[in-house]
Amino acid sequence: MDPNITKRNELLAQKVIKGLQSRNMSGYYAATREEALKIALSLIETGSSVTMGGALSAHEIGLVDAVKAGDYRFIDRGAYADKRQAMLDAYDADWFLSSVNAMTEDGVLVNIDGNANRVSAIAQGPKHVLFIVGMNKVTSDIDGAMKRARNVAAPTNAQRFGLNTPCAKTGACMNCKSPDTICCQFLITRFSRHRDRIHVILVNDNLGF
Repeated sequence: MDPNITKRNELLAQKVIKGLQSRNMSGYYAATREEALKIALSLIETGSSVTMGGALSAHEIGLVDAVKAGDYRFIDRGAYADKRQAMLDAYDADWFLSSVNAMTEDGVLVNIDGNANRVSAIAQGPKHVLFIVGMNKVTSDIDGAMKRARNVAAPTNAQRFGLNTPCAKTGACMNCKSPDTICCQFLITRFSRHRDRIHVILVNDNLGF
């Protein structure tokens, strides 16, 4: 990555981390994907139960493969015939891996969900939540974060999953009520009641959507 962009990302990340700390959440900065993986594995205790939502960013830094290959109990929802049971087991996990659709410079996290299994686990259940966040997802304020979530993340995911939504065709949010809509639940996390539950690793890279 261009050294000037890296310097900008490093400075911005420090601002975001201070914002997270003021909200009872923990933030970390990783200059590379490899460094992000090391930080993540240093946080997740050996023997922990680990599960995840649809976190492409966690895949991109190699975290999912590392957890599956390591001394952890990975709760793989894809291996469950009973999807409801997979979700219930996820709520009792030690660690839930996720990313954000967008976040603000002062540490507010924004997520949109269709089935709500991801946003519900972020809000309550798993003992710890670990977000892997590329610096491309940081916006100046809540308005910018919501616009990014609805006009970048949601249309891209709708296209990725082959959904029949207006945004999949136009590339922008149409505020639809389509049966396929993935914009069913909006979660804004502005404070964590429980210190040391939410951890955010900011990565000097473009990750996810």
